[in-house]
Amino acid sequence: MEGEKVAVWSWGEGPRVLLVHGWSGYGGQLTAFVQPLVDAGFSVVTYDAPGHGASSGRTSSLPELAGMVAAVGQATGGPYAVVAHSFGAAATAVALRDGMKVERAVFISPPADPLAGIRAFADTVGLSESMWRRMAARIEERFDMRLADLALPAFAPGLDVPLRIFHDVGDREVPLKAGEAVARAWPGAKLTRTEGLGHFRILYAPEVLSPAVDFLAEGRPSNAWPGPELLASVASSRGTTARGVHGG
Repeated sequence: MEGEKVAVWSWGEGPRVLLVHGWSGYGGQLTAFVQPLVDAGFSVVTYDAPGHGASSGRTSSLPELAGMVAAVGQATGGPYAVVAHSFGAAATAVALRDGMKVERAVFISPPADPLAGIRAFADTVGLSESMWRRMAARIEERFDMRLADLALPAFAPGLDVPLRIFHDVGDREVPLKAGEAVARAWPGAKLTRTEGLGHFRILYAPEVLSPAVDFLAEGRPSNAWPGPELLASVASSRGTTARGVHGG
């Protein structure tokens, strides 16, 4: 992912909330959160991961996405909280495991097992079992790790970040049982089940937006710091640059 250009947007002033999209997604999918968060006194940052949306690149992986979550968070001053969708929730959890600090997190439709995500992707694009297994093996070889070690329930018990989870009972992309597994493993996590919102409409539903913003606002520090400066670079050590855009 070195040398890739990452599109980054920011809005508002106050403690920063980082919005993280999922696999094959883009930052704009979470912009329904922007105005409610700005109205609640937060600044908001989102981005398109390499290989997604307006950013450059053709490929990505869970370890790389996790590194990008941490890199964007660090480059934008350190987030107070994260709102992450689908595979972006898995990447955020790995980033937290590896040292990224936030005060609160909201996960929407989180997967529990990256291998299950790869299988689902393979089913969507019509890959055979032998092909997706080879793909998984290449990822493990490239990063010298086991995908099983990235399963959230395996390491979530060691995370102490207050977490709210929203997951639809009819989600066809990431089944509810995945969100339930994350909620059981993550200390103190609260799971809210929705109906009729699926995997994407859940990102725009008032019954998700309102309690999610309220949850983040409950822990907001009274001495809120200034809003984000113009984003000039992201993770220069990774050779990655950002195109900064301020929202109105």
